[in-house]
Amino acid sequence: MQITPTIRAELDRYLKQQGLSLTQFGHIAGINRGIVSSIVTGNKSMSVNQLDRITEAMGLAEGYFYDLYIENYIIDFPPNMRRIERLLYRCAELDKLDAIRRIVGQIMDNLLYSPKLFDIAEALLAQGRHAAALLLYEGVAEAEKYQHSERLAICHYRIFTIQIGDDQNRNVRAAAIFEAFVERLDEVEQLDALKDLANVYRSLRKWDKVDEMARKMRDKARIQYTLKHQQNSRELNEAAKKLSRPLFVYITYADLLCASVCEAKGDYQQALQYTYAYANLDWVMETDEDALHWIKLYQHWAQCNTYVYKLLSGDLSVLHDYVDHIIASPDNTEKEMIANLMNIVMAANQFQIDVDDVLLQFEDNINSFAQLPTSNDMYTQQVVPDQYARFGYELAYYYLYRGMYKDGFKHLMNASIKANILNNETYFINCMGLFVRFQAHAVPETKAEYFNLVERVWENNVEKNASVSHGN
Repeated sequence: MQITPTIRAELDRYLKQQGLSLTQFGHIAGINRGIVSSIVTGNKSMSVNQLDRITEAMGLAEGYFYDLYIENYIIDFPPNMRRIERLLYRCAELDKLDAIRRIVGQIMDNLLYSPKLFDIAEALLAQGRHAAALLLYEGVAEAEKYQHSERLAICHYRIFTIQIGDDQNRNVRAAAIFEAFVERLDEVEQLDALKDLANVYRSLRKWDKVDEMARKMRDKARIQYTLKHQQNSRELNEAAKKLSRPLFVYITYADLLCASVCEAKGDYQQALQYTYAYANLDWVMETDEDALHWIKLYQHWAQCNTYVYKLLSGDLSVLHDYVDHIIASPDNTEKEMIANLMNIVMAANQFQIDVDDVLLQFEDNINSFAQLPTSNDMYTQQVVPDQYARFGYELAYYYLYRGMYKDGFKHLMNASIKANILNNETYFINCMGLFVRFQAHAVPETKAEYFNLVERVWENNVEKNASVSHGN
């Protein structure tokens, strides 16, 4: 039988090796001699704060004894939530995720601890300690999986937002799991959840899902907006304050999403009808500064997208008006610029028009797209990187078919790299096909660089799928 070592035995051994009395060590650690004595003799448990002081006084790394602490004072002991809470925060600070996993696994058999662990997870999320928070949310969700509770739904919402990242295959799974819990959220909180789901599905180009989420969001937002202004209840107004944007925006954003679905299907006339719908905001009752900001933003987007859908429909006469509108726009952010330029290049490829002058005009913007800012906003986090990969492909297509091979292969390489990061097989295959079509025009260095990339992607794919099961 293996005997679990103890922290007090380690401390006792250290005191003897260093020839320190309890008083001397207590002075070094800043702990009363009597407390040190009680800890060494086993008559008293120690707090996490005392453990940290003892660890530092022994010259050991922060958190050195945390695994032993779990063994000595948490496993096989009635849970002490004050002690556990402090230990969880310290483990999160030191990125000791395995220790957090052990603690959660030890105490989550009892549903009574779910509310406290959930509160700790919320605090860690607010601190930006997402990996640690994720473990707690997963623990609470697992413990409450048979409960029809709002807390369970919120846990799955948090898990979804934390897990969404560059890997689009993983994003598909995360979205599918969370979607089943949306209806359990508070009626108001469902709006942000549906918005986030729609943006993830939009980046995945799952247009039927985007349409479904958008219509649900519009219907729910209309009900809440009507209730808010009919009843004018304090409760509804307070609930609306938890939203990431004004309540009416969820109605207009649903129309914008539906327009993007129609665009993806090539139905530009219907896309225009949705665009005209969110351009007309006379029905909005709010007049505060935030509301006016969003109204102005939607009017700008409507004007911009009206040009886009006309252009993609073949009305090339609007091209220069569109470019002038982009230049004059007060919202020339990276994410807006990449969408605008992608639309122009798509139209150029579709109708074989020359837009060299436009691309030259925005050359600095195009060169800066590789360093897009990070964001917690689901649109910026998911849709924009997807657009960057698509834009790179369209730009490569434009240059290669016009014989501008150096620029074409440069953008093709960038698009291929981004498609690989996103784990987007469709984009990557499209890029490979374009390279194969024009490889005769690539210089040896470009060929070598591209084939090295393809080989790395192949090796990584083989490694990820190395385990193969046999049998029926």
